[in-house]
Amino acid sequence: MQFSEDLFLQNLSLWLDEDVGEGDFSSLASINSNSIGHSTMLLKANGVIAGIRIAQMVLNYVDPSLIFHPYVKDGEYCENGRVLAEASGSIQSLLKAERLMLNLIQHLSGVASLTKEFVDAVKGTKCKILDTRKTTPGLRDLEKWAVFTGGGENHRMGLYDMIMLKDNHIDSAGGITAAVNRTREFLKTNNKDLRIEVETRNMAEVKEALGLKVDRIMLDNFSPEGCRVACALIKDKVETEASGGINIQNVKEYADSGVNYISVGALTHSVNALDISFKTKLKA
Repeated sequence: MQFSEDLFLQNLSLWLDEDVGEGDFSSLASINSNSIGHSTMLLKANGVIAGIRIAQMVLNYVDPSLIFHPYVKDGEYCENGRVLAEASGSIQSLLKAERLMLNLIQHLSGVASLTKEFVDAVKGTKCKILDTRKTTPGLRDLEKWAVFTGGGENHRMGLYDMIMLKDNHIDSAGGITAAVNRTREFLKTNNKDLRIEVETRNMAEVKEALGLKVDRIMLDNFSPEGCRVACALIKDKVETEASGGINIQNVKEYADSGVNYISVGALTHSVNALDISFKTKLKA
């Protein structure tokens, strides 16, 4: 997966307006307009880098004359103390771009790093780690790219590219069978070819969904043993996904149950930013 550079550039203008407003008066007031500086982007923790290309795009958007030298690639695991990149040019421009650039690369690298932890934890199983729609509004494209960069896989991008019948749909429709039947009729009427996933809360619902031959069954808030029992029943008839209550401590136990996928909302909604600094000095 690649993030959309066109979408990024559209958002970039809004994000800079939010931060800069009428101008970066701190820099404009204290630094000569012709001052040239050198900046070093330094990693201050271990993790997967996601956002080197983004950093370059932010700097070039703020001032096309800025020179950017990356020393690592997106997706690369780096250790504390690694110089990720250097930049040079107008100090006023470097400081204008600094905070937005760091906000993005720190957050996205945090997403990628946490994803790698989960992916590494389930190595040796057939299970794959998925993201969810629990993303920051306006950042979904980038956050899902960061998950992919960290070794995970993307679930649906939104409400439009896959059918997921969750508890609210099922309860509002009058049950799993009614919800699936209406969904299939809707897809046929509207000439849409979308995969159908059904969320289940107990074994009775698993059996009902299995009989409807949907594409994927989600085991919502099942225990690892509950997932094992469900997977033994489902076998390879449909895909299986575990979700709810899964963390880095128990993810391997869930993966060992035989599920095909584990979706983890925390990859995007509860991530800690990776510590990265951007120090600028007057160029001699």
